[in-house]
Amino acid sequence: MSETVLETGKRKSARARVRLKKSDSLKIVVNKRPLEEFDELFKLKVMEPLEISGIKNLDIKVNVKGGGLVGQAEAIAQGIAKGLIKLTKNLKLRNLFIEYDRHLLVRDPRVNEPHKPSRSKKGARRRKQLSKR
Repeated sequence: MSETVLETGKRKSARARVRLKKSDSLKIVVNKRPLEEFDELFKLKVMEPLEISGIKNLDIKVNVKGGGLVGQAEAIAQGIAKGLIKLTKNLKLRNLFIEYDRHLLVRDPRVNEPHKPSRSKKGARRRKQLSKR
């Protein structure tokens, strides 16, 4: 039986669970839809770790929830990068990812700030404008 690796990627409020399995060709499925159905920016972001590593013989299944399209794509890319390192056990690949973009391996802590109580509905820190007279 071929080796399977499970890994997670997170970005903003998006959470991606990625399953990598060695195979004969590259096949990526995101939420039961093939990657070809998504727009070009999404595909480029998801393919980033595969382009850097040069590995093209994997079956990748992804479940992703939360966030927007870009956050989901970055969460998937992070999950794939972490899974590739676990699958290949290659430290040079890890250094390549960190040199290219650290957030392929390390979670970006920036998230949307929660609203504070008794404030305007426009934002977390927005207050009503004070009138001078």
